[in-house]
Amino acid sequence: MPLIAVLPGDGIGPEVTTQARRVLEALNLDLQFEEAPVGGAGYLASGVPLPPETLALAKRADGVLFGAVGDPRFEALERRLRPEAALLALRRELGLFVNLRPATLFPGLEDASPLKPEVVDGLDIVIVRELIGDVYFGEKGRRTTQEGLRQGYDWMSYDEAEVERIAIVGFEMAKRRKRKLCSVDKANVLETSQLWRDVVNEVAVRYPEVALTHMYVDNAAMQLVRRPADFDVIVTGNLFGDILSDQASMCAGSIGMLPSASLADWSGANGMYEPIHGSAPDIAGQGKANPCAAILSAAMLLRHSLGEEACALRIEAAVAKALEAGARTPDLGGSLTTSEMGDAVLSALT
Repeated sequence: MPLIAVLPGDGIGPEVTTQARRVLEALNLDLQFEEAPVGGAGYLASGVPLPPETLALAKRADGVLFGAVGDPRFEALERRLRPEAALLALRRELGLFVNLRPATLFPGLEDASPLKPEVVDGLDIVIVRELIGDVYFGEKGRRTTQEGLRQGYDWMSYDEAEVERIAIVGFEMAKRRKRKLCSVDKANVLETSQLWRDVVNEVAVRYPEVALTHMYVDNAAMQLVRRPADFDVIVTGNLFGDILSDQASMCAGSIGMLPSASLADWSGANGMYEPIHGSAPDIAGQGKANPCAAILSAAMLLRHSLGEEACALRIEAAVAKALEAGARTPDLGGSLTTSEMGDAVLSALT
């Protein structure tokens, strides 16, 4: 019996993961669910954002359904005790170096995008983001300069092996789609990015069937607004991927629509699946959160960790059907509550 670790976390995390779990349970796949605290909830439970019991559960689970972390009540804590430290630690401990973030415009949501319908029409992107390197995991700290000024620093770095393995994922993903890969960097300024570009070019020799292009991150941000449908697969580093995937979410209508999968390899073992929207403490507990990203993350869990492609497609089709029928949460200009949106997806599923 497959074990799914449910880590609801903070803010709207518990609300959206509840709806995702309802959808998974409706498929009658004989799944076992076990829940544990993480983030601010983990700190309140045990004094650390990632309790040892939570990490142990994540390691033995077949897949992790993650909500969100972040709570303004804990912003004054030292960095290692803040809720966000739990997410970084889970990625590191599980070796989740691949982050897949699809951005698709569902039929009926053309008006929800801030872009003109003719600009956003056909949007279907996958951003392959490297997840356990870059400035997020590099040396960081504060020091005093010779002039007596406070200075903060964060070390950005990648070695060639780290770039090679994420580039391979990007090429493999592109090979399965439209055979177009755009590598995003800042090689005109950053030595880290120049190495990135050099290694991606070296890997490209193994994939002659994939058309590779390179783009500086500032230009990529502009083109995502100007002609988003021109992109197919984007591969990029941790920092740039974090920013561009949030931007892509708004092209698709709402950050509440984008799921993600974090993987250690293509097998999906111990994969972690989460909506990209964060904890949104300003609307927590109000029933305003859009659960679609969490539900679509559950579909990715079925696809990548459990090999249940047919069930994953059923969930994605149910979300599309509910949206096409007019089901909308406030972020999409509607009035359905979180649970009502879950009801709409469940109705479409059955």
